[in-house]
Amino acid sequence: MRRLAVVVFNGASLGAMSFAFGVFEMASAFGELPDLDLKVVGGEPDTALRGGGLTVPVPEDLDAVRNADLVLVPNWRSPMEDPPEAALAALRSAHDRGARVAGLCSGAFVLAAAGLLDGRPATTHWAMAPLLAARFPAVRLDESVLYIDDGDILTAGGGAAGMDLGLHLIRSWCGAEVANRLAKGMVVPPHRAGGQAQYIESPMPELDEGDPVSETMAWALTRLDTALPVDELARRAHMSRRNYDRRFREITGAAPGTWLTHQRVIRAQQLLESTDLPVDEIARYCGFSSSAALRPHFRRQVGVTPVSYRETFGTRLGVPEPMLS
Repeated sequence: MRRLAVVVFNGASLGAMSFAFGVFEMASAFGELPDLDLKVVGGEPDTALRGGGLTVPVPEDLDAVRNADLVLVPNWRSPMEDPPEAALAALRSAHDRGARVAGLCSGAFVLAAAGLLDGRPATTHWAMAPLLAARFPAVRLDESVLYIDDGDILTAGGGAAGMDLGLHLIRSWCGAEVANRLAKGMVVPPHRAGGQAQYIESPMPELDEGDPVSETMAWALTRLDTALPVDELARRAHMSRRNYDRRFREITGAAPGTWLTHQRVIRAQQLLESTDLPVDEIARYCGFSSSAALRPHFRRQVGVTPVSYRETFGTRLGVPEPMLS
């Protein structure tokens, strides 16, 4: 059973809610999350959702948060208004007992007000980022990304970024194959670039084959089992390190080292799903010295350890294809 509690506040938009939990409802409808237990919870008394001339009372109160595995706050009516203390206490209590807590768009302000983002990386809608930074300076804000998964705390930018985060969570629960199949059924990309440039789940962008940075990215993907100093990539592109870093960020929205680590973790996911190789060996195939070196990067990006990921997805016997030279 996967228990998801979506905490909303009075006057919340029905349209915004579709981004918040529509992905999970679709996954359930398609049979990919048959054990989903989703509850919409009022974060204050007499909460109702509104939109299209409809007013929909929210039946559940904050007691429903107590048993949730994931608590999601999709928005907040005013970044300048303090959220109800009862809702903040419920979020803190859920986090303390081990639930993952996510804030979408202005919902990040609720997590910040609860103190859950202090010292943590987080994002929000780009237009609200300056206000979040001013009100909560302890938050390590990055408005350039679509979403951030910091393990037990997750945040996403505005609107459809909530769907990106939902697909990411389904990927971490059910595997990349299921998430990709669901994305196809919904007619949305499984990984989306652009706008708030996504680096946590960034695919290879479509690039000009004559671009020297593009060439080094393609070259690096065939050598993830080896050390790839960024200085070496810059030399291969016949560029200074400074110019290489600048151009790389223009293309991907991320620093070269961040992008490389992300690609190594994606490779590890593929091998955990498709082979029965020991995790230490998989780590070496992906350019990490050991499973211990892989683990923190994998957990930060995927939300679980490599061993837990394999246990969830199972293994299909096989060996990886050799890297191309």
